[in-house]
Amino acid sequence: MEATLRGHAHKYGKNVDTDVIIPGKYCNIIDKTELGKHALEGLDPEYTSKMKPGDIIVADTNFGCGSSREVAPIAIKASGTSAVIAKSFARIFYRNALNIGFPIFESAEAVDGIEPGDEIELVPASGIVRNLTKGTTYRAAEFPPFMQSLIDAGGLVPYVERRLAETTRRGSFKAVCIRLAAILRPATD
Repeated sequence: MEATLRGHAHKYGKNVDTDVIIPGKYCNIIDKTELGKHALEGLDPEYTSKMKPGDIIVADTNFGCGSSREVAPIAIKASGTSAVIAKSFARIFYRNALNIGFPIFESAEAVDGIEPGDEIELVPASGIVRNLTKGTTYRAAEFPPFMQSLIDAGGLVPYVERRLAETTRRGSFKAVCIRLAAILRPATD
């Protein structure tokens, strides 16, 4: 992932659900580029024509609620949107976004301080959100190192493939299976 992301803000309200992120009639599209052309069509039909690659969605609470359409973050990412900043995310959207390596940031303070069209710079590794238009800086909730590694790899599948390749170079098939199980097991604190 890039060291910084930069784009203009497109701001939306509360409870932006997956049905408006990618309407059901498009959920059978398997070409990501084509899917991206319909991102947010149910909420803002002009989104993909007015946004520029790298732009950032800013939203209030519960972004990505509704049905568990894993194509919702895929559509947003494929549209050229670089990230979403929200006060909170629906749990399933949150996980689906991370699984495809799409950067999302939780920061109520940033959402409140960003207006539509503001130029935003994000530093994913540290959670820094800069509003370049207003000269303000905010901090989003940071991801634990494991999750940041997953995002940096481009998602869950590339992360597991890389880790599996590393383990395979070091040992037997049994060791690979044991290591893969450890990678996929949820961390306990």
